Amino acid sequence: MSHTVEWKVRLYLFEEGGTTKARAVIDTGTTVLTGHGTAHRNPADTEVPEIGDELAAGRAIQDLGRQLVEIAERDVEGTGATGPDPRPAAGWSM
Repeated sequence: MSHTVEWKVRLYLFEEGGTTKARAVIDTGTTVLTGHGTAHRNPADTEVPEIGDELAAGRAIQDLGRQLVEIAERDVEGTGATGPDPRPAAGWSM
């Protein structure tokens, strides 16, 4: 089965006073999710806006990824599929 879709992601960055905030919005066509990320510059560090942008954007995208994985896991459970067997506990049994 061939399946091709395009999901659109928009990334918004806001910087003020040593704090950069990012909002990443993904539109799957059926669902819209928003991820958030923040980066704080140490006042002793040199001001390099690109670093704050990269950190905040990366964290917002990680937040989106976490949400997508959680949704997928719920969807898998909804199909009645079983997940992998839990790993046995390490160490000596009681």
